Amino acid sequence: MVGAFFDIDGTICRDSLLTEHFKKMIKYELIDSLEYEEKVRDTYMMWAERVGDYDGYLLRLTETYVNAMIGISVKDNDFVSDQVMKLKGNRVYKYTRDRIKWHKEQGHKVIFISGSPDFLVRRMAEKWGADDYKGSTYHVEDGKFSGVISPMWDSRNKIKSLNMFCEKYGIDLEKSYAYGDTSGDYSMLKSVGNPITINPSKEFLDKLRADKEIYDKVQVIVERKDVIYKMDLNVQDL
Repeated sequence: MVGAFFDIDGTICRDSLLTEHFKKMIKYELIDSLEYEEKVRDTYMMWAERVGDYDGYLLRLTETYVNAMIGISVKDNDFVSDQVMKLKGNRVYKYTRDRIKWHKEQGHKVIFISGSPDFLVRRMAEKWGADDYKGSTYHVEDGKFSGVISPMWDSRNKIKSLNMFCEKYGIDLEKSYAYGDTSGDYSMLKSVGNPITINPSKEFLDKLRADKEIYDKVQVIVERKDVIYKMDLNVQDL
């Protein structure tokens, strides 16, 4: 069996599901906006002005989000999560949308492995017809989020999930595909015969270039506006 493993944020979605969910929680006054402004604003501005790294911004944002979610009821969260899907679920890259369709036509197992919350990853998997999925688990106590999570945004946990799916479905990694955009996806791409990075962060691109085992086989995809560029790691950023 051939597997196709997809990260979501920045790989399928043009936006971060977690970020969009965070914004909606603030909009509906379920989270105090100061949680975002005070703790994340400076990190975001460094990234927005291209003087900070994207991976660092995402980590800081996620840490703030996890704390802000403590005490939020499952009922309120389900409402907001549904709104995120209605507004952002179709804002995906053409390249990965077409690749999901192609893999399904080939009879491959399409699997989403994402650092976004499991309640958002599940909705994306259902929307785009993935065969299975794994996201960061946000644990619940007495109908509310406890602040305890089982993360899925790092390379170590993503490879554990990938191996679990391989055992579950009998997937041949050498024939399989993986798609990602940040350093957390490194282990997924390195483990398959057909690694593809879409709009990679500079940190991720540098990491791939430094790895002789993956250098010759990884493909770089850049999608801007309505144009898709296919490259290899020999292309140098300026």
